[in-house]
Amino acid sequence: MTDTIKKHLSSTQITESPTGTREAGRTSPPLPTDSQEQPSRPNTEVLEKAVRRRFTADYKRRILSEADACTEPGSIGKLLRREGLYSSNLTNWRSQRNQGIRDGLSRSRGRKPQEKNLLADENTRLQKEIQRLHKRLMQAQTIIDVQKKLSQLLGMNDSPVYDGRP
Repeated sequence: MTDTIKKHLSSTQITESPTGTREAGRTSPPLPTDSQEQPSRPNTEVLEKAVRRRFTADYKRRILSEADACTEPGSIGKLLRREGLYSSNLTNWRSQRNQGIRDGLSRSRGRKPQEKNLLADENTRLQKEIQRLHKRLMQAQTIIDVQKKLSQLLGMNDSPVYDGRP
């Protein structure tokens, strides 16, 4: 292993944040040691991909209680800097807490379930029934037309038509 790689590995530091995420950081920039290495070469170091932080309900409760306990000027800002948060996080979490959202503010991610529309369900059911009955009507009309043509071919056209009376 070359000296440059050893220095690079020793200057990279992986720390764990209070939220439980791992972060890679550099303690100091690498300095070129070999004469073959050119200082105009761009830094090609690949850092970890940024991941959106998710805060648990317990973490939010703890931060809110610490923020509520802050009485000195600037102590809330110190808390926010220490935790890597924005004041808007505190504002949102406080409003959620005041609205009484269950379990301290954790919301499920993803699409929200749509409310069931009973009229739309009934409408869909009736439309299907109309289609089914229309299909049966077309079938019955086809059968009647075939019977009429058959009776004409067989010469049964002269017989009286039954009208439902005795």
